[in-house]
Amino acid sequence: MAVLMILAEEPMHPYGLRQRIREWGKDQVVNVTQNNAIYQIIERLERSGLIAVQETARNERRPERTVYKATPEGVRTARSWLLGMLSTPSMEYPEFPAALAFLAAIPDEEKLRTLTERVKALEETLAKMKADIQNDIEAYPGGLDRIYVVEIEYMQAMLEAELRWVRELVDDLRAGVVDSPPRSVPADD
Repeated sequence: MAVLMILAEEPMHPYGLRQRIREWGKDQVVNVTQNNAIYQIIERLERSGLIAVQETARNERRPERTVYKATPEGVRTARSWLLGMLSTPSMEYPEFPAALAFLAAIPDEEKLRTLTERVKALEETLAKMKADIQNDIEAYPGGLDRIYVVEIEYMQAMLEAELRWVRELVDDLRAGVVDSPPRSVPADD
C-alpha cells in the first residue's frame, strides 16, 4: 500500500522509494530494512498490473534505473487498501503477546528480570520517539501539520499503554498475585 500510494503521487525508481520512506520517517511503520524488499514488492505490483514502467534511464556513473508509476488500477487499489486498513480492525500477531502466552514456562525471577528489562526498553524507546518527533517539528519553520505524524502519535499511545500494563504486571509478579483472577474480566457483549 505504501509503495502504491507514493507511486500514485510521484513516479520513481525502487531506491528512491526506499529513500523517500526513510526521509519522511515512515520507516517506523513501513519495513524497508532489507534492501531487496522494495524490489520484490515492485515485481509483485508490476505483475499484478498495479504499477508500470514509466522509463528506464542511465546516469553516467550509475547503474540503469527503472522508474515506475502507479496505474489507474493501482491508484484505485491503493485507495481501497488504505480505506480498508483505516476502517476495519484486523488481527495482527505481534511477538510480545505470543511470548506472554508462554510466560508460565519460565521461573518467576526470570519473568521479573526480563519484564523489567522490557520496561526499561519501552521507557527508552518512548523518550527517543518524543525527542525525534520534537526534532521533526522543529525542522519545519512554520511547524509540522499533525496529519503527517498521526502514525507516530498512535505508536506512542500504544507504547505508553504497553508500558503501563507491563509495569502493572511486574508489580503483580512482585506481589505474588499473578496466579489470582485478572484485575478485571472483560464483559461479554
